Amino acid sequence: MRRETRFACFAVTLALACGAAFAQPRAVEVVGAEIALADLPREAHQTLVSIQAGGPFPYERDGVRFGNRERLLPQQPRDYYREYTVRTPGARDRGARRIVCGGPPRTPDACYYTDDHYRSFAKVRP
Repeated sequence: MRRETRFACFAVTLALACGAAFAQPRAVEVVGAEIALADLPREAHQTLVSIQAGGPFPYERDGVRFGNRERLLPQQPRDYYREYTVRTPGARDRGARRIVCGGPPRTPDACYYTDDHYRSFAKVRP
């Protein structure tokens, strides 16, 4: 095989590999990502009402500390964030949807919604 042909094959292979890599879903930082309260699923509204009421929560893990290990939310002190399940109709388990709120439990400073189990977040705005 001629040198130019080998180089062309290599270039095409590299381009395809890079294209596949860029096509993979990536975590999106919350900076700038927002979702209007009105655009949240109905179940997320129910979760927010429970948060403001201080419970009761349907799942044992609701209200536990969220460590922000993904570092997608703004950096805050260790116990700042708490996570809550947003019910997923038809799911047998907790599903992938969550609301993570920061600040005082009943009157959070900010809440974030994820429907892909912490791979991306959108700040909930009124």
